[in-house]
Amino acid sequence: MKILANDGISESGIQKLESAGFEVLAVKVAQEQLISYINQHGISVLLVRSATKVDKEIIEGCPSLKIIGRGGVGMDNIDVAYAKSKGLHVINTPEASSSSVAELVFAHLFSGVRFLHDANRNMPLEGDSNFKKLKNAYAKGMELRGKTLGIIGFGRIGVATARIALGLGMNVIFTDPLLEEATVTVPFFDGRSISFQLAGTSLENLLRTSHFISLHIPAQESYVIGKKEFEMMRNGVGIVNAARGGVLDEVALVDALESGKVGFAGLDVYESEPIPEIRILMHPDISLSPHIGAATEEAQERIGLELASQIISLYK
Repeated sequence: MKILANDGISESGIQKLESAGFEVLAVKVAQEQLISYINQHGISVLLVRSATKVDKEIIEGCPSLKIIGRGGVGMDNIDVAYAKSKGLHVINTPEASSSSVAELVFAHLFSGVRFLHDANRNMPLEGDSNFKKLKNAYAKGMELRGKTLGIIGFGRIGVATARIALGLGMNVIFTDPLLEEATVTVPFFDGRSISFQLAGTSLENLLRTSHFISLHIPAQESYVIGKKEFEMMRNGVGIVNAARGGVLDEVALVDALESGKVGFAGLDVYESEPIPEIRILMHPDISLSPHIGAATEEAQERIGLELASQIISLYK
């Protein structure tokens, strides 16, 4: 039984699959050559991350496929409904990357409140000639402790983000159409933990009261945060999107940054990904990363092992 890991898989995942009798081909096949490669090699399982699209054409053109696996949470690059209608199993790894994405959210938050994204651009250029000027420019930082973090979407990644926020001493509120309340348990290094009971709120209340906002929702047909929503927010709010491009209106974001309504933004995903707009890339008040939410060694290890376990279980 052959598995094509087109966007890569951890070595531990490969070893687990090979020990169970599978042949793993960890090669990168170009999108336009994927159908030919799958058919030529008799691939039964196709594993992807966000780079490879598994659309109706591929599903229809590859009768040997039995399983499509997504290393990560969102599956908007896979035509899930059509795959299932053809009898294929579609699997993903919803828990494996939650902590990694949540930590990246806070990397952007810390960067934003202390201007690190801009300081790291300017210090190499002016640090030796305008040190005092830069020191004054970045002297009005802010602490996260004691502030309110509003989380839009309270699935696994939203909860993981809440855990870090609570551990930092932040107040956490959330909005989610499927949840009215939630219990969040924060574990510590010594095995102890503490649980917090959080009540959900409306999107409008979250927008009006949060000092910082983090998005954790799947791809949408329209913007969740646009001009109207920015107008509701507190002046100087910080906003992070490490979920999906297209849930936040980037034109409205730039306008809100220019007006001072938004103090800073952190973006890991983009509307026009993989070619983000130049106004986004060059803006001094946006902390940027290239869709690396799940790109930690630990997360990839968990993803590989979780995919392997699901595949082995399905074939058993």
